[in-house]
Amino acid sequence: MSDVVPIKLVCLDLAGTTVGDIAMVERAFAEAIATQGIVPGTGAYARAMVHVHRSRGCPKIDVFRGIFPGNEAQAQAANLTFERSYEGTLERAGLEPMPGALEVLDKLRGTGIKLALITGFSRTTLSRVLSVLGWHDKIDLAISPEDAGGRGRPWPDMILHAVLRLGVEDVRHVAVIGDSESDMLCGKRAGASIVAGVMTGVHSRERLLKGGATHILDSIVDFPSLVLSDDLGTTQVASSAR
Repeated sequence: MSDVVPIKLVCLDLAGTTVGDIAMVERAFAEAIATQGIVPGTGAYARAMVHVHRSRGCPKIDVFRGIFPGNEAQAQAANLTFERSYEGTLERAGLEPMPGALEVLDKLRGTGIKLALITGFSRTTLSRVLSVLGWHDKIDLAISPEDAGGRGRPWPDMILHAVLRLGVEDVRHVAVIGDSESDMLCGKRAGASIVAGVMTGVHSRERLLKGGATHILDSIVDFPSLVLSDDLGTTQVASSAR
């Protein structure tokens, strides 16, 4: 008897996975910390941006709390600047899906699989992103940390929130895809059967595997064949480590 668990819910990351806005996010972080006196060309700036890179996928406010420990007012001020900067860029430049991302969403949803977008953006920024993309009819749910009680990645809360909201009876029916170590940790801690790391984002293959990736993909285009496969066993897991 087959022990394959069919995937009924896919949780997808935004930046670096389904949309190509990594440079926009980096600029918004740089502008935000500059307003708090951490400017390019300084050691403090270099350290802050290393922290930003390491923390990709985590709630933005948590990233700023890591840069300004013990100073909640400064972290909140930087976070507000980040949101204004990023949303301003969205309005001016728009947002482009990753190549093939729309086709992936349509293909998965066409098989009856539920789709949930998972992000470290605030609810306000997430709403703006969805409006710019026009994806309201492409997905079943979009989740920010606020929607899941305030804890974002690497905690499993947002995925578990999607499981409850969309009526999925078993976490093993969940597949996760993202480009950061925190995405992988989130999926692993939630008990997802597939935790796919994609190489179109910020973190290396080694970082993704360290976070608990079960598979490594070149891009989101490779995701449907994995999710819809009847064989999710050792062959794919072994190949992911190459």
